[in-house]
Amino acid sequence: MPPGSLDITSLLRHSQVFGELDDGTLAALAASLSSMTVRGGGLLFSAGEPSDALYILQSGSLGVFRKPRAGGAPHLAGLLGAGDTVGTAGLLLDQPHYVSVRALRDSQLLRLSRETFRALVREHPQIIIDAAPGALRSLLLPDGDEPRILPRTFALLPHAPDIPVRDLAEQLRHALLPFGNCMLIDEALGHDRDPSWFAEREREMRFVLYVDEGREERWRNLCRRQADALLLAVRSERTPAAWPDHAALLEHADLQRPRHLLLLHPDGDIVPGSARAWCDAIGGIDQHHHVRGLHDTHRLARLLARRSLGIVLSGGGARGFAAIGMVRALHEHGYDIDRVGGTSIGAIIGAGIATEWDDAALTQYYREGFVDGRLLSDWTLPLVALSRGERASRLLQYFFKDLDIADLPIPFFCVSSDLTRGGADVHRGGPLWLWLRASSAVPGLFPPLLRTGRVHVDGAVTNNLPVDVMYDHGMGAIVACDIRSEDVLHTDLDRAWMPGWWQQWRLRRRMPGIGAILLRAGMVNAESEADSRRELATRVIAPDMQGIGLLDFKAFDRVIEAGYRATVQALEEPLL
Repeated sequence: MPPGSLDITSLLRHSQVFGELDDGTLAALAASLSSMTVRGGGLLFSAGEPSDALYILQSGSLGVFRKPRAGGAPHLAGLLGAGDTVGTAGLLLDQPHYVSVRALRDSQLLRLSRETFRALVREHPQIIIDAAPGALRSLLLPDGDEPRILPRTFALLPHAPDIPVRDLAEQLRHALLPFGNCMLIDEALGHDRDPSWFAEREREMRFVLYVDEGREERWRNLCRRQADALLLAVRSERTPAAWPDHAALLEHADLQRPRHLLLLHPDGDIVPGSARAWCDAIGGIDQHHHVRGLHDTHRLARLLARRSLGIVLSGGGARGFAAIGMVRALHEHGYDIDRVGGTSIGAIIGAGIATEWDDAALTQYYREGFVDGRLLSDWTLPLVALSRGERASRLLQYFFKDLDIADLPIPFFCVSSDLTRGGADVHRGGPLWLWLRASSAVPGLFPPLLRTGRVHVDGAVTNNLPVDVMYDHGMGAIVACDIRSEDVLHTDLDRAWMPGWWQQWRLRRRMPGIGAILLRAGMVNAESEADSRRELATRVIAPDMQGIGLLDFKAFDRVIEAGYRATVQALEEPLL
């Protein structure tokens, strides 16, 4: 029996393709495999090449790259970890590879050539019967971009040697422990270790944190090669500058390994403008995270472990305040909100959540602004819209001052509709109040936002429930507050023209108001695609809003209570 065959047999026993083989066949297969190593960034095979072997990953990480049907550069469509098999379907069907596979980091593999496979099948035909289902399952995976397994290894790299990455790594390790065992490997522990030592640690651990304290280039390069994702730490109060070894950081950029920027705020306060400035200086950043203390470190850990909670809030006029009740119920059930996104009134409420207003403040501020503030009282000659929008703009500026979206402590996005280009725009940076104003600019009711030659209106026109945007962030769970509005416009009148104003006044209770008509009209188009977006959510909260109009702001407390009750009922089953 060759050295290491017991470990190989155990690996095969837990694989999807060969796990059902009997002991004798499994032992014969293990003895027929040859070992190989692919360095990080190395190509295993390309789409269209002949399938001359199958491969079983012992350690490391492989990326599966698929070219979009509409054309363009290949994108990362899957992530393979220890025990996963690739190339089986092509070998069984004698077809070329339909994807490209590259090593995302240094990887050890077991190879079974076509000739050896055929010899094994002649002696052990059961291999075909038992391996075929697993191979076919891999062919039937959806064409989406959700990785099959989660990132497991992370490199924590400092922008300067005096950044306390060791302390941060210890905090992050403890924050990851609820989701699996985690090991921290620094230069002292990993010095002069051979690749098999790192492979063994990664097999033993759910997560591995490689820590570079900025002292030795060779160790820093090893950390980068071993990582599924890079965590780049900077001090937010310092002058932004490019990464010291920028070329090495961008090496193998086509592997699409996530780059997370960690903005450390030693004084506990977010430095305004720091996120955008640092992201621009370094370049190639996928996500940024404000780290003020342990609470933010735990949020980062939940994100890396895919156990984070994102909420998505739809538009719906006065009915949208149900989101306040939904958030209160989530907090009472012990859930921390890790990312927020929304459209129209949902974006405005979501911004308060992302600013870390507590439940009482959410209720107080939005009552003052929307119920007591008479938001729709600045009517004007309707050349562009029925209202001037000045009250709405002043209210948003009063709430959020000069905050930039990128500076919010909880990551946030909002959606507006670009009428110039004809599509939805997702805003993750820029003046918060301004893009909230755009996201809630109901066509005809509020004037559009005119910006850099483009015309922006309410996001509900194109995407009233942007669960798809949240889904792309890889959340562990998504809760969506979906305000249905198909029941808000009813009449018992039958006419194709409007009578004089005196008759309209007499019939006003039997006719829908112009504000409700415009608000509802702006939502109809996006709702035709909403069902596919709802399917991406872990839980959809759809409160009962019977008898509450889209502009019925006086029903504020009833709407909040309806959102709270619906969420409590929906949380009878845990989210994560």
